[in-house]
Amino acid sequence: MSFLTRFSPLRAVRDLRVFLAQRGKYELMFFATAMAITGVVLFAFLRDANDIRPAYQPTIIYVEQWPLSRTDAQIRAQQKIDQFDKEKRIAEQKAEQAKLQAQYKKIDDRLKAMGI
Repeated sequence: MSFLTRFSPLRAVRDLRVFLAQRGKYELMFFATAMAITGVVLFAFLRDANDIRPAYQPTIIYVEQWPLSRTDAQIRAQQKIDQFDKEKRIAEQKAEQAKLQAQYKKIDDRLKAMGI
């Protein structure tokens, strides 16, 4: 590891300064452009890495067993309970869909404002 013992951050900065001083104006502009594009791509990857959704977990639905002696009133009462749960799930799904649709509309409005 004798190579790393000779490394000095001050010498590296000085060497970079001398190297950049010998470059032409157009080379520095290309260097700055390349660094900016690379930075934007890295930023996009880092930002996208935070949006990872958890893996899909299957929903297990257990079948309920009912006695044969159930009355019609018990069946209707259970159907009302199930209907309430179903409506709640549908409302949550529609709210999530509306939220996603609003996000896409916002992006579409921005693109229309830019003429795309």
